[in-house]
Amino acid sequence: MVLEYGLACSVVASGWSAYFQELMKGFGLTLPTAISGPFSPKNGTYVDVMAMVIVLVLAAILLTGVKESSRINNIMVLIKISVVLLFIAVGVFYVKPANWSPFLPFGFSGVMKGAATAFLAYIGFDAVSSASEEVRNPQRDMPIGIISSLVICAILYVAVSAILTGMIPYTKLNVGDPVAFALRFVHQNWAAGFVSLGAILGITTVLFVMMYGQTRLFFAISRDGLLPKGISRLTAKSKTPSRSILLTWLMATVFSALVPLSKLAELTNIGTLFAFIVVSFGVIVLRKTQPDIKRNFRVPFVPLIPILAMLACGYLMINLSGTHG
Repeated sequence: MVLEYGLACSVVASGWSAYFQELMKGFGLTLPTAISGPFSPKNGTYVDVMAMVIVLVLAAILLTGVKESSRINNIMVLIKISVVLLFIAVGVFYVKPANWSPFLPFGFSGVMKGAATAFLAYIGFDAVSSASEEVRNPQRDMPIGIISSLVICAILYVAVSAILTGMIPYTKLNVGDPVAFALRFVHQNWAAGFVSLGAILGITTVLFVMMYGQTRLFFAISRDGLLPKGISRLTAKSKTPSRSILLTWLMATVFSALVPLSKLAELTNIGTLFAFIVVSFGVIVLRKTQPDIKRNFRVPFVPLIPILAMLACGYLMINLSGTHG
């Protein structure tokens, strides 16, 4: 789980950097090549400075405390959702049903490979579980938070994907900013500008949630004695695990600044799916070996739900693209 969140933070930070640099180019500003990307001497890049900057800023926000940082995150989430709804409202008038034919160009196997690859985009829902320590009624609130976030995200993903592929042939969407590109394709440049800005804010909220989840993981593991106890120590003023936050900042900074985005994404997907399998198996084992231990949240219908989770994650893992060295 530590690797899952650590790599996910780095993936999102690296993506944020790429999108932000594209926005800067619109204003005629460019970074020196050496500090514009991860370590790759053949491309002339050595460190991704913008990825380091956004990780540092969000770590500083996390250090201010949960209430203060959540307010900032809530504002960015509202802006992000507004931008998604703007794209849907504008793009729906430019949909051409002919672009949906053939509907499954790569068959069902292509759908599953796409689902496995896009799994990274859904990781945020499990960050809700990492906040269980700070929820008043976990048994009631956790399922509501996880399921509602999944339903809302799924509806928005399907709506945006349907409109996006209806506006422009899918073969032209292999670009870094497909939503803004589609709007520019139909000459709605004003909307494309809003979407580009909203995308950066949206990526920022994703990174914030990932970093928050990682800090709470370090905190819980340290409190249980599997990491040095000092990592779970809280600051007197803001009651935040400052050492956990600094450790997360260091981990995300190193990976996002030096490792290419494509490699990070590949590792994150398979790492996350494997982590879910291990956690699901752990639920079954702990329910049998330690049935009376105090639990803030109890998974219902054990072992059925954990078994279904393991099968689903395992199936997605085998549909991931292989890499041959």
